Amino acid sequence: MLEPILTDAHRELLSTERELLAEVAAGLERCEATPEDLRALAESVRQLDELFLLVVVGEFNAGKSALINALLGQAVLTEGVTPTTSKIHVITWGEELSRDPVGGVGEKVTAPVESLRQLTIVDTPGTNALDRSHEALTADFVPRADLVLFVTSADRPLSESERLFLESIRRWGKKVAMVVNKVDILRGADEVAEVVTYVSSNANRLLGGEPEVFPVSALRAAEALAAGDSEARAASGLPSVEAFLRDILSSGERLRLKFSNPLGVAANLLGGGLETVEARLGLLADDLRTIGDIERQTETWTADVRREFDLRLADIDNVLHGMESRGLEFFDETVRLRRLPKLFDKEELRTRFELDVVADAPQAVEAKVDSLIDWLVDSELLHWQAVVNHVNRRAGVHADRMVGEVGGRFEANRARLLDTVGRAARDGLASYDRVAEARRIADDVQKAVTGTALVEVGAVGLGAAVALLASSTAADVTGLLAAGVMAALGLFILPHRRRRAKAELKQKIATMRSDLMTALTGHFEQEAERGRHRLDETIAPYTRFVRAESERLVRERDQLDELRVRVDTMQARVDGLAEG
Repeated sequence: MLEPILTDAHRELLSTERELLAEVAAGLERCEATPEDLRALAESVRQLDELFLLVVVGEFNAGKSALINALLGQAVLTEGVTPTTSKIHVITWGEELSRDPVGGVGEKVTAPVESLRQLTIVDTPGTNALDRSHEALTADFVPRADLVLFVTSADRPLSESERLFLESIRRWGKKVAMVVNKVDILRGADEVAEVVTYVSSNANRLLGGEPEVFPVSALRAAEALAAGDSEARAASGLPSVEAFLRDILSSGERLRLKFSNPLGVAANLLGGGLETVEARLGLLADDLRTIGDIERQTETWTADVRREFDLRLADIDNVLHGMESRGLEFFDETVRLRRLPKLFDKEELRTRFELDVVADAPQAVEAKVDSLIDWLVDSELLHWQAVVNHVNRRAGVHADRMVGEVGGRFEANRARLLDTVGRAARDGLASYDRVAEARRIADDVQKAVTGTALVEVGAVGLGAAVALLASSTAADVTGLLAAGVMAALGLFILPHRRRRAKAELKQKIATMRSDLMTALTGHFEQEAERGRHRLDETIAPYTRFVRAESERLVRERDQLDELRVRVDTMQARVDGLAEG
């Protein structure tokens, strides 16, 4: 236990570190760190209350068990011959040698060795073990280690599996010492130096720092111990490893490594958490751009539709303008003294007016209004479909950029909301009856026009309303002429009635034009707003999620970054322990 060797300054530092690590755990939990990562941090924190933990790793048959036996001065471990019999051995002090199974693939070993009063040694299965559960347990112990003793064999130094394992150790920020075992198989000091240089340079590259490298022959050390040959034992290289461990356990380096252990784990997990948050923010940045694209597309669509709508209104207006021009020309040509006899034939005059002036205007107006309404409904529907399809394509986009546990809360919520948008779109499109929508708008336009321009005609069609307003002008003219006085016709009545008929025709068509344009424009604005509202409601869960998650993740990123700075600051304080 550390307590007997802690000063008041150490205790204050340890207390501060525990508080910081608790905040780190809470921050990691908020950003959905995996249960395995949270457990690794918790176990590394618990290790602060335990003896110094030395974890021995390396390939099967590199001689890990033989090295441990040599360090302990007795055959505590059985030196296995096949990886299938390998187990994790946790070796602690005890008054007698004993072995107790732990969890089916582990074994707790006690031995009356004085050095075990200060440290616990863990002998792990090989990095090339055939049993994946053994390899996983080895990986679980590494984050808890205060010191990793990496054993490689002189006959195949730093194999591929060992290189991969060293890379995995690096991310935990552990202090690593290297032992090149079985140097007795090499031919002389030059070959030993060559292998040591090779291991040192490659370990430096893989670990990002130059570790201590010790050439050892565990076999020669064991033989020397059995023979009581101190010179042979010194030549085995084992005393250098013992001195290294003794210096660590009897100096400030012991506390530094013990205190650094959970800080290294915390720094690694915070780095991973920040990568996850940054990846999610990157994904949401694309989502935010998608929302911005939708808003800009909708603005562009509205402007385009407005221009097209104005052109279509002008087309309808041209029909009314043409009828007006024909009517004015008709009155100029018809209401004259030389045509007086024909002016008394009321039915003939009305028939000519309808043929020459009204012509196909009612049908043309009605067809163009119907066409405009159909176009408006289709345009809105197509835009709605395009936008919703654009949102739906976001599902699964850049999924390969995600870091962290697949199926976490963020991914699940985002996938669920995108699915909700897609389902709402499909349901909405399936229930959208464009024929009914067009009929509803047409009925409203017709009522707006006929209800103001021709109250007396009641519920007539739009085309009939156009015909009636024009024909009524001719009826007014003929009715007045039938009651006129012949003597005054040429001088007074005909010019006056011609002007009046033309003015009434202009006024009625102007009223029709105003009512029709007002009704169509009003319905255009209503339908455009209705379409935008329907679109907003359809994608609202997605847009709210994206904006809310962006704000939350920015806060999490800032909090994790602040925690990482504090962990680095704490690590700097801990590094000073070795100097003290």
